[in-house]
Amino acid sequence: MRRKSSICIAGGGSTFTPGIVLMLLENQDRFPIKRITLYDNNAERQEKLAKACAIMMKEKAPEIEFNYTTDPETAFTGIDFVMAHIRVGLYAMRELDEKIPLKYGVVGQETCGPGGIAYGMRSIGPVIEIADYMEKYSPDAWLLNYSNPAAIVAEATRRLRPGKRIINICDMPVGLETTMATILGLQSRKEMEIRYYGLNHFGWWTSIKDEDGNDLMPKLKEHISQYGYAVNTEDFQHKDASWQETYTKAKDVFALDPNTLPSTYLKYYLYPDYVVKHSDPNYTRANEVMDGREKTVFGQAAKIVENGTMKGNEFAVGVHASFIVDLACAIAFNTKERMLLIVENNGAIENFDPTAMVEIPCIVGKDGPEPLAMGKIPTFQRGLMTEQACVEKLVVEAWIEGSYQKLWQAITLSKTVPSASVAKQILDDLIEANKDYWPTLK
Repeated sequence: MRRKSSICIAGGGSTFTPGIVLMLLENQDRFPIKRITLYDNNAERQEKLAKACAIMMKEKAPEIEFNYTTDPETAFTGIDFVMAHIRVGLYAMRELDEKIPLKYGVVGQETCGPGGIAYGMRSIGPVIEIADYMEKYSPDAWLLNYSNPAAIVAEATRRLRPGKRIINICDMPVGLETTMATILGLQSRKEMEIRYYGLNHFGWWTSIKDEDGNDLMPKLKEHISQYGYAVNTEDFQHKDASWQETYTKAKDVFALDPNTLPSTYLKYYLYPDYVVKHSDPNYTRANEVMDGREKTVFGQAAKIVENGTMKGNEFAVGVHASFIVDLACAIAFNTKERMLLIVENNGAIENFDPTAMVEIPCIVGKDGPEPLAMGKIPTFQRGLMTEQACVEKLVVEAWIEGSYQKLWQAITLSKTVPSASVAKQILDDLIEANKDYWPTLK
């Protein structure tokens, strides 16, 4: 009989929360649950989703304890796992992250460039706060953090809470590998064995084989060279226009290094002029989400609460959600599953900064991740990664020291930004927009 786990979902008011709760319920055969607690500092927003989740729990798994709270002691006491996916400042701040850089002809994106830096500066403090609550009330628990921007947050946890039970993860590779499986005609991404290296939202697949060791890269390269990661499926057609375009643009990113398969996010760094040209400074990805997923999920929740039942209003389970269960299972039951995680390099990439937080395959068991050796990487990738890793380190240093200078340097160093003068203009606007969230910079 597998031991039951108690879960705290930090960011209980997120649009992803109902999907995660549903996914946890659907996977009870491999990951049995004793209790699920939602935690958020925005009581009103959380309650709208939590009331719907309570109905879902009652209908699907009445034996599991369920509650929601804004009190840290209640949320973090007696738990085994914290699953954190917080968005500090909600979509209103994401909108500014995207629109302020665009005003100066610079990429406006949630996790890349100045927008990602702004979001990182907002996220560091609250993620560290969650880690400290966990340490105080359930010191043996694991924090599974998939709060964005994961690269900056991971660097912050490395610097500020070294050696703690914190694992930083991202669903981007999972989503792309699912698309690759579709291209190959496979049932699941788990039928592939991959090798991958990079930083979060900044990496490359170097090998993809099937379970018998057959090389799947040639077929994937052929498809991606023509169509990027675009696939002719109903699910893909329902993706927002910005995502369809991003998947298609991958063919141009791939052209720079046809020996590897790239992360879609590399388009923001390698083709920033294209991205800006094809962006609407008045209607960005944040607006798409607010008009799409935000309205859909909260609308569904309201209907469930109004009707007192889930029937006819099932929440969707996202791909990222299953990845979180895989990770929790690997730790809880020592499954030794191979997974892509964000970990300190420490020699895994031989010719790269040992202190950088890199995204590489790891074997995961009860003691956490064991990174796999990736060997040496080519000059092109190493150059790009060195620049970006330094951006992330400077952001964390700026947050710790309250340094205007270092944050200016970070934005200037980003490959998305053309000059130091433009970087300064963007920074000054971001400081004003984030005065309620950032530490004071001197």
